[in-house]
Parts: sequence; C-alpha cells; structure tokens
Amino acid sequence: MVVMILERVPKALRGELSRWLIEPKPGVFVGDVSALVRDKLWEKCCSRITAGAGVVQIWSTNNEQGYDVRIWGNTRRKVVDYEGLKLVWIPGGPREG
Repeated sequence: MVVMILERVPKALRGELSRWLIEPKPGVFVGDVSALVRDKLWEKCCSRITAGAGVVQIWSTNNEQGYDVRIWGNTRRKVVDYEGLKLVWIPGGPREG
C-alpha cells in the first residue's frame, strides 16, 4: 500500500496521480501499486511541484515500523530518523523554543 499527501501542488498533478491512486480527500492519495510505479509517481511529483509545495509518500515495507516515509519540498511537518525509527516533527510545536 502507498499513501501520498500533496500540499499546494498544481491540480494537473493531482489529476495525473488519480490515474493510479484514489483520492479520498483532496491532496491525499491511496493505492496498492508496485515498487516501480511507486517510485515513478514519486519522481513525477518531485519534478512537478512548484515553490511552496510539498509531497509526502508513505508505503508498506518490511521493517520494524512496517512502513517507510519520504518527504520532498515544503511540507508542514518533517520526518526525522531517531535511532532507526521515523518520527514526525512539527516545527514550532509546543516543545520548541
């Protein structure tokens, strides 16, 4: 399974992703595609996003957490690696500062 979250991207890019994945909520895409298709969709998104836009991709894999995450561009949240675990960091959150 793969989940892609697109923030502030062109509508045409969302339309292209809807050929492979369903869009249950604007900017959120879900589907079950091969690793090759997943990587091609990632490359397409990374090459087509504009300034201020961002994309997050989460997919099932065989590791301790059962999934992996990658981010490109300007997203509201960041993923950090903490001793092999992927955690979400929200810049400007209550513990910062």
